[in-house]
Amino acid sequence: MKTIRYVFWAVVGLLLILIGLANRDFVTLRAMPEALGDLFAISPDLRLPLFVVIFISVGAGLMIGFLWEWLREYRIRAEARGKAREVETLRREVDQLRGEAAGAKSDDDVLAILEKSG
Repeated sequence: MKTIRYVFWAVVGLLLILIGLANRDFVTLRAMPEALGDLFAISPDLRLPLFVVIFISVGAGLMIGFLWEWLREYRIRAEARGKAREVETLRREVDQLRGEAAGAKSDDDVLAILEKSG
């Protein structure tokens, strides 16, 4: 199983290297359209290799998806915590009842022995 995992990650790494080599030309990223930037006299641009832009975009998409899913599952996690508390309460109650039953049984056993000998 570890071999399959290593082969998988080696293939993923090789694909990432190939994407990086195929897309190493520089691109300009602008925060706003050129006409709007000229109007306000600010034009924040950034020049990066295309593969960096691709990888950052994929990473940002993954993080947004993970955050969205985490927020969506909040209700499920809260319900599971409530059920776990309920189970723990019931477990303590069962243990307490077993202890009381064991105490009553041992008293009965002692009484039974005394009645047999008496």
